[in-house]
Amino acid sequence: MASLKEVRIRITSVTSTQQITKAMKMVSAAKLRRAQDAIMQMRPYAAKMKEILENLSENLDSNAGGAYAKQRPVKKILIIAVTSNRGLCGGFNANIIRNVNLKLTNQYAAQVKEGNVKILAIGKKASDYFSKKPELFAGQYNSIYSDLRFDNISPIADEIMQEFAAGEYDKVEIVYNQFKNAAVQNVTTEQFLPIMPPTKDSGAKSKKINDYIYEPSKEEIVSDLIPKSLKITLYKTVLESHAGEHGARMTSMNKATDNAQEMLKALKLSYNKARQAAITGEILEIVGGAEALNG
Repeated sequence: MASLKEVRIRITSVTSTQQITKAMKMVSAAKLRRAQDAIMQMRPYAAKMKEILENLSENLDSNAGGAYAKQRPVKKILIIAVTSNRGLCGGFNANIIRNVNLKLTNQYAAQVKEGNVKILAIGKKASDYFSKKPELFAGQYNSIYSDLRFDNISPIADEIMQEFAAGEYDKVEIVYNQFKNAAVQNVTTEQFLPIMPPTKDSGAKSKKINDYIYEPSKEEIVSDLIPKSLKITLYKTVLESHAGEHGARMTSMNKATDNAQEMLKALKLSYNKARQAAITGEILEIVGGAEALNG
């Protein structure tokens, strides 16, 4: 059995850790509310933008999307891995890294072997991991979380679109955590480029009365809307990840606080047992000494 001093030190340490985890939980809960409001406001806008594009593109030919809709044989690939800058959020970041690694070893094994797969990291955790693999690492954007605004995401999307249009990549995918609620974040992969043509199902769902006069033409409207839609898509995925990060951290810190409480109960029980054993030992010594004097 551990000594009283050792148990006291452990109780102090666990109590201190519990105070930290409780404070982090409260901070994440406050940040989650703001992040959740931001993504809930963005989702309808992004969905409406997609619906408008599908309605406009439905009767256009496959070239309506211009350079961003050009389908090429998939030889060169860019994967955008969206993680957080900080840890202590359970498996939030590990799930993204694991998913990307599975793509590298399974889905894109042939392209990796030829050196045609690059990974762009948004978030320090993805950057720290993939920067150790220079043959895969294409760069990082870790500072955007300090001021998460559309104006700061837009240049990133512009750069990716320019590289795709120039033929540096044939396919661009985004891997991120989609926010569902504070306890659940779903690892999601979305094709960013090339733009997928509207399917019959999606066209049927979003089909509305199309008896409009377009000024300028449909083609010009689509060509203007596509870059904006792509920027909004990237911004939305980062917002999803940002909200998911705070949800995951709040849940993780809540569990850590509960675990610390259980550990404190066990340590206090152990401390009381050790204290009782010490008192009993002292009593036995006194009784033994008294009997010796009487004898």
